[in-house]
Amino acid sequence: MSLRDQYAARIGETVTSDWFSVDQARVNAFADVTMDHQFIHVDPDRAARETPFGGPIAHGFLTLSLLSHFAESSLPPFPDKVIGINYGFDKVRFLSPVRVGSRIRGTFTLASADERKPGQIQLVQKCTVEIEGSDTPALAAEWLSLVVSG
Repeated sequence: MSLRDQYAARIGETVTSDWFSVDQARVNAFADVTMDHQFIHVDPDRAARETPFGGPIAHGFLTLSLLSHFAESSLPPFPDKVIGINYGFDKVRFLSPVRVGSRIRGTFTLASADERKPGQIQLVQKCTVEIEGSDTPALAAEWLSLVVSG
C-alpha cells in the first residue's frame, strides 16, 4: 500500500490525547521564551483582581504550541524512513481562555491526504483543544503538515 493510500485510509479518523495540566510554572517559562510577560499570564494576584478570568490564563500561543505534544502522544507513529514537517495553519481560532490549573487535551481528525509529488503527502488535520469541564474548546485549527518519505 502506498504512503498516500495509508493516510487516505485514515481520513475521517479521530484520535484524542491524554489530559495535560497547565500550571503556572509552564506559563511563566513560556512567557520567558516568548518575552510576553503580560500580567494576565504571569501575575496571579493582579490577574485575579483585574481580569474577568478570575486568575492567570495561558498564552494562546502556548495552547497552540502544545498541539505538537498532543499529536505525538496520540497519533500513530510515522512509518520507517518517514518524517513529518509542519507546513502551517489554514485557520486558528482561540475560542476560550485556558485558566492556569486547567487540564486540556487535543483532538485530531484527518481531513485530507493529498500527494503533492512522489514521496510527499500533505495532510490537513482538524484540531481542537478541549478544556476539561468546559463546553467551549480553547482552540480550533486546521493544521497542515507534510509527510515526506526518504
